[in-house]
Amino acid sequence: MSVIDITRHHTLKHDDAIATAEDLAKSLSERFDVAYSWQGDTLTFKRSGAKGKLTVAPTQIHVKMELGFLVRPFKGRIEQEIHNHLDGMLEEGQ
Repeated sequence: MSVIDITRHHTLKHDDAIATAEDLAKSLSERFDVAYSWQGDTLTFKRSGAKGKLTVAPTQIHVKMELGFLVRPFKGRIEQEIHNHLDGMLEEGQ
């Protein structure tokens, strides 16, 4: 099992951090066919061969995703998409 584990610190208002997480989830959903849902401040997502959570805390956003054997070749692309999205959204909110 391959794992993507990304933590980003932020100074966003809570609602803005949630909106950033929602935008990331929508982007992953469109590009990689990922289904997601919210449970409090935690967004859970999954698709065949991958599952994970994105947690919004007062000063950080944490993404942890487990990739199965068939999705592992896309790890770099998925990880880069997450980094790019968070970098762009968090810079806009600063």
